[in-house]
Amino acid sequence: MPQPTRGRPRAFDRDRAILDAARLFWRRGYSGTSTRDLTSALGVSTSSLYAAFGSKAGLFEEAVRTYAERYREIYRQAVAEKDLRTVIDRLLIDSVHEYTRPSDAHPGCLLSSAAMTDSTSTLDTSAHYAELHGWNERALLARIERAVQDGEVAAGTDAAALTGLVQSVVHGLSVRANLGTTREDLLTTARLAHEVLCRQLTSPPP
Repeated sequence: MPQPTRGRPRAFDRDRAILDAARLFWRRGYSGTSTRDLTSALGVSTSSLYAAFGSKAGLFEEAVRTYAERYREIYRQAVAEKDLRTVIDRLLIDSVHEYTRPSDAHPGCLLSSAAMTDSTSTLDTSAHYAELHGWNERALLARIERAVQDGEVAAGTDAAALTGLVQSVVHGLSVRANLGTTREDLLTTARLAHEVLCRQLTSPPP
């Protein structure tokens, strides 16, 4: 009589594990998330968690870097566009899509999460986010300055002020997304903001 075979163990999905861990860290902070919480959410043993990420701190850092870097990529792709109108359009629209990704593919907004004020001794989350924000802003400023030099926008345009305005819109969209505003409503706002900004690009400065 043939012996019953045991089911194959579930394959370890690293990306899924990082997402599930990020949800806990974002909601409870680093200190408020225990190793037991993580192993339960991820469906793995403590030894498997340590083998994959080295430690709870290692998993936290990978989660932060994985999802924070998505915002840098939005800027990197946007500033590579051939004209400033498209740069701003991509930046606003792609940001809305990132902020409103389905919960089964995104843990939430890092900026408003508990992780921002509670992190490991090896990764200051607030400092990491500040560095990311600074990189994004510098990339956008350099692109706007190039547009001014190339005559793509009205002469005398204050590149720093325009960068600050675009950044304010981007961060405002993030706040509204976190408060539950729908993707459709955010896209409507983003398109109106783009229209207003583009009018500013072609009008002479006061």
